[in-house]
Amino acid sequence: MGQLDGKTSLVTGASGGLGRCIALALAKSGSNIAIAARSVDKLEGVRREIEAEGVSCLAVPSDVTKEEDVTNLFGAVRDRFKALDLLVNNAGLALGGPSDAVSFEVWRSVMGVNVDGAFLCSREALAMMKPCQSGRIINIGSVSAKVPRVNAAPYTASKFALEGMTRAMALDARAYGVSVSILHPGNTDTPIWDPRRDVGEEEGLMCPDEVARIIVAMAGLPADINFLEGTVLPVSMPFLGRG
Repeated sequence: MGQLDGKTSLVTGASGGLGRCIALALAKSGSNIAIAARSVDKLEGVRREIEAEGVSCLAVPSDVTKEEDVTNLFGAVRDRFKALDLLVNNAGLALGGPSDAVSFEVWRSVMGVNVDGAFLCSREALAMMKPCQSGRIINIGSVSAKVPRVNAAPYTASKFALEGMTRAMALDARAYGVSVSILHPGNTDTPIWDPRRDVGEEEGLMCPDEVARIIVAMAGLPADINFLEGTVLPVSMPFLGRG
């Protein structure tokens, strides 16, 4: 018996990387899974992997920056599973550069996925969870919301905003038995590191499966407990004191 047997979870950005690992870890713990991402082919591959774990999986190609896509996604989840116990806002975009050279298009793209997308999905999840007086939303933040890197203003600002949104929604939702929290991972071995893998390997990279284990642990807490905020990172990562 898994600790999440009979639950329903939705993971965004689930076509690869950390999102795929989180969805699979939740499935192995017994949860039925809805997955969303823009890549149709990759999403279908993850759906097959999840169903091989013996749970039900709904794959909905979606762009979380588009309100209509998000409302359609949650409508599909409602039609298939009737209720939603867990939302993991994992979809994210990491772009940057020197602050005086970042285009407004890049800025808006990062904010659109990392902030707008998380807001739209959380709004729809809360609308499903509040009548049930239960549910959990976990946002995937970043250690950049604590200590930024150079040349990363859009990403850093988006993760600071996501932490603020987490706290505001946690306050709004607690009267309805819904918890909202955020996990800040450090360097995690996903395709985001492909352009600068030498830096990641020098600093240290976590396996995304290990981060996924923490999400499962957070999801499995008693319904009246909220793990509001946490940071996980490689021991070797120069997080404290970095600049």
